[in-house]
Amino acid sequence: MTAVTLETTAAADRRPGARGLLRATLRVHRSALWFWVLLVAVGTGVLLWTYGPGADAAWAEYRSRGCLRDRPLPGCDMAGDAAGLYHSGVALAGGLIGIVPFLTAAWAGAALIGRELESGTARLAWTQSVSPARWLAAKLAAPAALLVAGMAVLTLLHRLVFGSDSSLRETIGASDWYRSPAFEANGTLATAYALLGLAVGALAGLLLRRAVPALGTAVLALGALTFVLGDLRPYLWPVRTLTGTDYPEWTGMVVDDGALTSTGARVSDPICVDDARCLAEHDIVGYYRDFHPASHFWPLHLVETGIVLALAALAVLVSFRLLNRRTARAV
Repeated sequence: MTAVTLETTAAADRRPGARGLLRATLRVHRSALWFWVLLVAVGTGVLLWTYGPGADAAWAEYRSRGCLRDRPLPGCDMAGDAAGLYHSGVALAGGLIGIVPFLTAAWAGAALIGRELESGTARLAWTQSVSPARWLAAKLAAPAALLVAGMAVLTLLHRLVFGSDSSLRETIGASDWYRSPAFEANGTLATAYALLGLAVGALAGLLLRRAVPALGTAVLALGALTFVLGDLRPYLWPVRTLTGTDYPEWTGMVVDDGALTSTGARVSDPICVDDARCLAEHDIVGYYRDFHPASHFWPLHLVETGIVLALAALAVLVSFRLLNRRTARAV
């Protein structure tokens, strides 16, 4: 065995493997890791309190006001301190879950990618037998795994709280199943948006190569995407339609409603109410309402999850191609 062979073998042995890159990423960003652990711990604690002592105290307060027989009495006052704390707990937990994608996008754009490109740390790593592609893969893999694990805990607990006492939520006016952030937090969508935030942040960091501009761009881009997808959400699955001589019952996620003519055409409601002459002038014979019932939660949820994950995968693909192109030009 020649000296050249020995030197080559030794150099190969010194190359950091996948585990080494992951450990280095976690070590460099340990502050963000501890922040994430703390956020998951706080969310877990709030959800467990809401599920147990918070709900019990709210029901006890409700009973003490004489508002509960076999079931909650409609119109009875539920504005007590215990009910307010329960409502705040649900809102806080949902808010924590909802803000994770934006925090992730800001951190990924600024600290994870943008700062290392701006300071030259990334280029230094590439000269230490670490290819740019492996560097980026390690940068994305560790946060992605931690995000999935933490969000799985939070969403499972949120579903436990949301599904355990629907009558209590209805009584105190908590969010319906189709409203944000409950819709995202009750399934896979919250995790998908967190991964999208990571991908968008990484892409912004690679595009701008500066921490602060990448931070702002990542948050704004993610905000635009969530706004557009939120508007598209009601149209991701076929609606159900109710018709009648009066407006059908208001139920579920209402997508559209209006009046029907004698030919079956849909028109805007002229607000005739019970005015027979007005109804005849406008040829109004009934009303319709398009809506999504609660049974449409998972179809809507999974379709949007698929779209969000596809966007995240596209952002990651663009990131790798952009990185390869720039490093190839630099060589």
